[in-house]
Amino acid sequence: MTGLQRERVADGVEVVRLDRPERRNAMDTQTLDELLAALEELAADADLRTVVFSTTSTRALCAGADVAEELDREGGIARMERFARMYQAVTDLPVPTVAVCVGNVVGAGAELAAACDLRVAGENVKLAWAGAKLGVPVGPARLVPLVGLSRAKDLIYSGRPVGAEEAGRIGLAERVVPTEEAEAAAIALATELASRPGDGMRRLKTMFRDLEDLAGRTARENVTLLDWQRYGQGLPQGGMRGR
Repeated sequence: MTGLQRERVADGVEVVRLDRPERRNAMDTQTLDELLAALEELAADADLRTVVFSTTSTRALCAGADVAEELDREGGIARMERFARMYQAVTDLPVPTVAVCVGNVVGAGAELAAACDLRVAGENVKLAWAGAKLGVPVGPARLVPLVGLSRAKDLIYSGRPVGAEEAGRIGLAERVVPTEEAEAAAIALATELASRPGDGMRRLKTMFRDLEDLAGRTARENVTLLDWQRYGQGLPQGGMRGR
């Protein structure tokens, strides 16, 4: 059973939808493998202009890592390695990316949204960097450039949810629309960007990434995250077999 849907909705505009509604799109190992394969294919697609990350259910873009997945210690490490590769691959995509932020956008879901260039929020969105509640060393690499150091500390240390109004006010969302219109608004935005000269947009994407050292920031955070998984408490907590 696949946890991902893909659709080329217009010339050069790809929509990647997480499709595990029964788990609010929480990512398990299989879903991460499917997403990584899709990201590798998209990165090599010369005709690609923009990518929209969305969901088949307005209840959630992604509720984080799937805490119900049964993993032993090695399985937990392997899954975290996949998360690290996914964060890097989204950051490294050579074209502009747009996240559809609806419902729960938590943990790894918030990281996926923050790794995108732009975000469209539905009115029901609840963005939360919940990792600190479990001691997970993740968040600063992608959130600080978006909202600034002080706000990032508040959101990451507290793990409190951010609603649509606040997300728009502090720069976490470039558009705030009714929930049922969020994907359509994101696709419209992506289609507008896709109408620009492709080479120029790819060049601008590289400039933004390099000038802010986004790839380097993500890589350095991934090292800390993987060390914590390998040598610290790691995830899932309390549910690992054979620790």
